[in-house]
Amino acid sequence: MLPTLTSEQAFERYEAVRHRFPNLSRNKLVIEPIKDLSEIVDRFDAFVFDAFGVLNVGETPIKGARERIEALRAADKHVFVLTNAASYCFNQVVAKFKRLGFDFRDCELVSSRAVCEMHLPSVPPSFVWGVAAPSSFQSEELSVKARPLLDDPDVYDEVDGFLILSSESWTLERQALLFESLIHNNRPVFVANPDIVAPREEDMSVEPGYYAHNLLDRLPDLSVTFHGKPFGSVYDEIEARLGNSIPRHRIAMMGDSLHTDILGARVRGWGSVLVTVHGFLRGQNPMDAIHKSGIYPDFMTPSI
Repeated sequence: MLPTLTSEQAFERYEAVRHRFPNLSRNKLVIEPIKDLSEIVDRFDAFVFDAFGVLNVGETPIKGARERIEALRAADKHVFVLTNAASYCFNQVVAKFKRLGFDFRDCELVSSRAVCEMHLPSVPPSFVWGVAAPSSFQSEELSVKARPLLDDPDVYDEVDGFLILSSESWTLERQALLFESLIHNNRPVFVANPDIVAPREEDMSVEPGYYAHNLLDRLPDLSVTFHGKPFGSVYDEIEARLGNSIPRHRIAMMGDSLHTDILGARVRGWGSVLVTVHGFLRGQNPMDAIHKSGIYPDFMTPSI
């Protein structure tokens, strides 16, 4: 059985690996509570939404989220989704949001997986990536040579680098195979989802970041590159899609996680809005987590 974490356990794990995250040198201690985003529409030109815990919980859209997106469009605001979910290729991401009832344009959807693929290093034609991916994964989804990492230890030893997209079909046994292979031959690891957990309807699923940090704990010299919040490449992509024409302080990030959504936005110089009811901090006093982490959002709201 795969490990599961409570919100409190996930928070402690994020704190334990905080030294691997971008450093927040500019801090503040004042948070402005708001009832919803309608109170700050005029303060920002672009609104960037996390998905899990903000727009949806698992396969269920959050009440009022679709209407909020429509209201922002009516106010002539730029709208984006920035998701660390990396299990699926872009067409599947588009289909998922349509299934949830959202009408996002392709250019408004930015996934950490797509950004990670854009930033894979130039390698020789013979280079083969071993990929941790969902059971439905097809090597043709990627523009690079790839082999899925299943239960054959020889595959782990034969590939030239590792790409961790998803924990959906990952197991503790496969994690052990990866660890043993890296002990004997240290190769680069790219992680397309830095999240340690993701909120679902009833609990929190363990995500690729959990396994990546497990490797780094035991192999501190391992070369691991993260793409996704709170790491810089995904913010580069959003700003590029905006034509680098909007000042960073006029871009707002809405998220449920202090250590990914809020930390990344604060480091980048974006505005930050912590959403408290549906995701990572549901059932908790968010101020406890804020004080413990020292990560203060600009605004805090129960729901968007």
